[in-house]
This record gives sequence, C-alpha cells and structure tokens, in this order.
Amino acid sequence: MKWITSSLVLLSLGCTVSVSDERAAEPAAGLSFADLELVDLSWSYGEDTLFWPTAMQKFDLKEVAYGISKGGYFYSAYDFCAPEHGGTHLDAPRHFSENGWTSEAIPLDRLLTPAVVLDISAEASADRDYRLAVGDVEAWEAEHGEIPAGSTVYLRTGWGERWPDAMRYLGDDTVGDATKLHFPSYGEAAARLLVERGVAALGIDTASIDYGPSEDFIVHQVVNGANVIGLENVAKLERLPPTGAWTVALPMKTDNGSGGPVRILGLVPAG
Repeated sequence: MKWITSSLVLLSLGCTVSVSDERAAEPAAGLSFADLELVDLSWSYGEDTLFWPTAMQKFDLKEVAYGISKGGYFYSAYDFCAPEHGGTHLDAPRHFSENGWTSEAIPLDRLLTPAVVLDISAEASADRDYRLAVGDVEAWEAEHGEIPAGSTVYLRTGWGERWPDAMRYLGDDTVGDATKLHFPSYGEAAARLLVERGVAALGIDTASIDYGPSEDFIVHQVVNGANVIGLENVAKLERLPPTGAWTVALPMKTDNGSGGPVRILGLVPAG
C-alpha cells in the first residue's frame, strides 16, 4: 500500500508510473518533469554560511588534493567539517526529544510531502519578533482549506533576503552569545495546532522554528516531541505557491544524528 501511495505522489507530480497490484509493483517508468518548475530551496555551504552563534566552529573545507596527479590526470578531493545545525538544515526529532527519530531513522514519506506556505512577511516586517498565531493559520485555512495531514508547512517571513548578513538575519552578530537574537518564527499555540493537523514538518526562512528571543525553545519541544521535523534557513520560499507544490528534503544520513545539512527541492507545477 505504501508503494501505491508513492505512485499517487508521482502521478500528482505529472509522472507516469506502472502498477500491477498492491502486493507487487513494477518500477516507475517514463518519469517526466516537463510540467514542473524545479526550485532549489537551500543555501550553499561556504565561508559565509550562518550558524547558531554558540557553535564552536563553522563550515570548514580543507583541500586534500588539487591538480594534475602523478598519473597525469586531474584530481581533486577535500575534507569538510561543520556543525549539524547551520545553513539550510534539518532538525531531526531527536534534537529536542529523547525518544524522537534520529536523522537516519526518519521515514522517507516525511521527506517527500505536499508543501503549504504561510506568508507572514508583512507582519514580520513590522515586528521582527513576530510569531505565527492561531488566527494566522485559521485565516490561511479559510482561504485555502484545512492544512492536510502529512504536509510540510513552510513559514515565509521574508528573512531570506537578509542572508547571509548575520546582523540583519539574526538580529545580532556577537560570536558565542545567543541572548540578543531577534527574528520571527512560529508561536507555541500555532505550532500545537499544526501538530494536531498531523503535519510532517515545519520549515522556515529564519534560523529557527522558535523566534529569536526564545529561551525555552518551546516550539522545538512541541514539534520534535511529536516526531515532527524542523527545516531551518530555507531559501527562496517566495518561489513556492501557497498550495499545489511538493518538496523533497533529503538530509545527510547520519547515524544517531540530531540533524544535518539538507538539500530541499521544490516541485512546482508550471504555469
């Protein structure tokens, strides 16, 4: 039955699949993305990548080899190191839940989902500590219908245009100090409502699914405690419509990880 569900997903994306019955199925054939716009929703990792202010290090790429080898052919290789939680990344439920899924244990159907986009950019522009309220969710649902179970909700604040300026994006650029941050995000009551709706993940174009001044990270506690994923520092949310798109969010598959870098692909119906 899971394969049937996956087949319906592919069909909704304009792909052709072949199904024999519920117990056995042929591999998908004739996949076509001609009717889709593919949108990269991730920031690249490099010298300017933003991390939580208390991170002990940032992204580090060290050259191991570069140039013409002894065999006469070109060869390059690098070592890299980075904290789990920085840049466009995934929070596995284990991040704030002792019994939550670790990175490698997250079911794939939580990573390939319909996308719902709530836009609070106007409110955030007026108040950089704005938190999504239940009324915002209800207003969105009055226009578009109830947020479906199994979807990923993305909160668009407009903060993406501030990346990677730490002062503008985080509200403070003091290294080692996370007590002066100011940026918008989800409110506790709205997060609880979305968890009740059965969403797979909450994403946002700021540094956290909790707003900047948070001290208890209650949204993380609520969301990860329900085995719901977090996606932070998501890029280019203005490229997604309120409904109708899908996203694929595949993190580095780290054993016992609490999160890690993620490449998020938006699948948007063309036209």
